[in-house]
Amino acid sequence: MAPRDSGLGNDLDLELEEGSFEEEGNMDEERWALVIESYSCKMAGEDKQMFKQFCQEGLPHVLEALSPPQTSGVSPNKQSQSQSGDEGEGPLSDQCSRKTLFYLIATLNASFRPDYDFSRAKSHDFSREPSLNWVFNAVNSSLSSAAGEEFNRLQPQLWQAVDDEICLSECDIYSYNPDLDSDPYGEEGNLWSFNYFFYNKRLKRIVFFTCRSVSLFMAPRDSGLGNDLDLELEEGSFEEEGNMDEERWALV
Repeated sequence: MAPRDSGLGNDLDLELEEGSFEEEGNMDEERWALVIESYSCKMAGEDKQMFKQFCQEGLPHVLEALSPPQTSGVSPNKQSQSQSGDEGEGPLSDQCSRKTLFYLIATLNASFRPDYDFSRAKSHDFSREPSLNWVFNAVNSSLSSAAGEEFNRLQPQLWQAVDDEICLSECDIYSYNPDLDSDPYGEEGNLWSFNYFFYNKRLKRIVFFTCRSVSLFMAPRDSGLGNDLDLELEEGSFEEEGNMDEERWALV
């Protein structure tokens, strides 16, 4: 996996002000962090070695069972056709090739390194999402509830930038839904989180879209969420030999 010098969001001036919400009469404050990164699936160096080790457990084209999507009540048998052709004769949302699974794991490692290692992640930690529209609505609902009108105003620009980078209509969408022990957002005070992968096989590219919301009253002091809620563009360094560099949006 190689990070892309994608220019994601270069033309966007995205700012979200601090917000709070009131539920059942008690005022509660939250901080949320949003990161969007684009990665190339072209392997080099360390990634090639990791892929070789990964394939010792099964050939790249072998299908792995996934968990049913958590964001949908639709039966897996009624999901839309996969864009990448990973499906076999079983339910379309319940499987992907081992090569695709490796890409998902490598993306997690690149995004969360050096704090976390996902090398032991299994296929059942991932799901294939039922449709772009479902993910679109789920993300918008979560972020609208957290940031209100500020996010609603910026929402079209954000999704247009993602579409320009990955061509959403061609993507298979996966999510990472681990148990608490394996969740990088599993610390006390986490209100909600999501991890989506938009995989375009033709472009050999993945856009990773991850977000979490943390209660200020319960979050640990080292949660990494600052006191000011501003959506900033952070441009990462570019390494040609394929160890992840990134370009990201981050709420810090």
